[in-house]
Amino acid sequence: MSGTRRTDEGHGRLGSKLSGLAVALGCVLFLGGFAWGAVVYQPYTVPTDSMSPTIASGDRVLAERIDGSEVRRGDVVVFKQSTWGNMPMVKRVVAVGGDTVACCTQDKLTVNGKKIEEPYLPKGSAAESSRIPSIEVPKDRLFLLGDERSGSLDSTAHLTEAGNGTVPRSAVNARVDAVAWPMNGMLDRPTGFEPLGGVSEPGPLRLVLTAIVAGAVLVLGGAAYGPIANRSARRRGRTGAGERALAG
Repeated sequence: MSGTRRTDEGHGRLGSKLSGLAVALGCVLFLGGFAWGAVVYQPYTVPTDSMSPTIASGDRVLAERIDGSEVRRGDVVVFKQSTWGNMPMVKRVVAVGGDTVACCTQDKLTVNGKKIEEPYLPKGSAAESSRIPSIEVPKDRLFLLGDERSGSLDSTAHLTEAGNGTVPRSAVNARVDAVAWPMNGMLDRPTGFEPLGGVSEPGPLRLVLTAIVAGAVLVLGGAAYGPIANRSARRRGRTGAGERALAG
């Protein structure tokens, strides 16, 4: 019987060590995930429906902090432009420096003469509520539109300004990856722009969330091990005591 007790004690010590290791690793993943997310992402609340149905008024989005040089066609970006009100705005990039953008050809936006499929537009809506003349986007600038074209104060509202309604890449602060509230999840990739070149890959949000969830599971599992192990040990003790009493 003493050998059995030693074995139980050995298992208990090993279990306690594994439990402590799980909790420690879980804390690292959980807190590290939050810290990583805080460094990489910035939350924004969108005040208008100009990006509907992709992003509705009042939605809270997570935007990856990026440099303007990383922006590609189809990205939904957060930017600030003094001539547009000098406040954070959210729009979709439809053309970059060197592109020629126009609308509409067979109810489609065209970039460099190619008709762009835009599945993110409201169903049944045209690519643009008013005509966009053929515009060549200057170098290092972006042409931006809202997904709700009829109610968006975007590049089409600033065509008479310098740069034909475009904004400099340096005005971009972040790229929207997901709608956090309500929990609509990651934005779809803008595949309609792929014939013109590569589109952006999502940021590390999924990895961040995986680290946070895995950390929480390890912390809860490790913390729960102690009470479970103690309860099991008491049961084994009572069973052993009963067996000894019967044997006596």
